[in-house]
Amino acid sequence: MGRTFENRKAQMAKTNGAKVKLYSKYGKEAYVIAKAGGFTPEGNPALKHLMDKAKKDQCPSHVIEKAIEKAKGGGGEDFARAMYEGYGPGGSMVMVECLTDNPNRTISEVRNCFTKSKAKLGNPGSVNYLFDHVAIFTFKGYDEDTVLEALIMADVDVKDVQSEGDYITVISESNEFHNVKVALEENFPGVEFEVEEITYEPQTMKTLDEDALKLWEKLTDMLDACDDVQEVYHNAENV
Repeated sequence: MGRTFENRKAQMAKTNGAKVKLYSKYGKEAYVIAKAGGFTPEGNPALKHLMDKAKKDQCPSHVIEKAIEKAKGGGGEDFARAMYEGYGPGGSMVMVECLTDNPNRTISEVRNCFTKSKAKLGNPGSVNYLFDHVAIFTFKGYDEDTVLEALIMADVDVKDVQSEGDYITVISESNEFHNVKVALEENFPGVEFEVEEITYEPQTMKTLDEDALKLWEKLTDMLDACDDVQEVYHNAENV
């Protein structure tokens, strides 16, 4: 069939694999959030945020709906959140967020990813103090002073408001996510968020050399293949 067909088949397999991973990630997250906080987006802000994020990532709505129905049943898997921390290639810092129904299996898989990429899994708290847990909103069409004034008037606590080109980025503590979003939507009707997420931001960045970059790619590819891995946070700058 020729090399072109084989290349195309390999690319399709890679694309389909990425979709399966994405759908699994959102399905697990929706199940946990719905089970813990309620089955409707109106009564569960975390679920509404997840649904909005899934839509932006082109995750079909039926994936979320199926997970919610599963959570309503009260049975199924008992997923728990787990965060694993370690030292990545080239002196980088890495945190791996997981949802797992078998912690022994998950930590074994994550440790294997670190070991095979010449990285080292650390103890809890070994690197997380080098990251800030923050809420981030990025949107277009307003100026920095106007946004800052609106947030101050709404009595919302923010860490920083930055402007770059046509875009504004608002950074707050993670527990201020809902308050910041409500204040922005009320003061700027029709605002469209390019980014609206709670994440871990590194306090300092680490530039990797060529050898470290190869190992970094191996580490992230292996972590991406782990079903339990939801997010990877790091301070590697040029990856």
